[in-house]
Amino acid sequence: MADDAVRRGPDYPTVAIADYVLGCMKANQETRTVLEQCSCSIDVITTLIPYSRYEEAEAFLSLGQISGERGVIFRTSEESKAAVQDLRRAQVEAELRCF
Repeated sequence: MADDAVRRGPDYPTVAIADYVLGCMKANQETRTVLEQCSCSIDVITTLIPYSRYEEAEAFLSLGQISGERGVIFRTSEESKAAVQDLRRAQVEAELRCF
């Protein structure tokens, strides 16, 4: 476990990791196997993108759910598209490695 923390570095807060794992388990199953796969997944993501980029993408995804003109900028700006694309690429790689 200590090796994971060293590899991940100090920039991903524990609460963000726990939140990701819980959301991943809700989206899949709440089994021990899925817990291990979801934990693996966030570990892979932490090695591929810095926390600041992860946080940015998560914010764009959340704010993009606002309906109407208010949410359009969060869905269509080049910066939002780039941040979300970085996160999606990391998630695909994590899925390939862990699931």
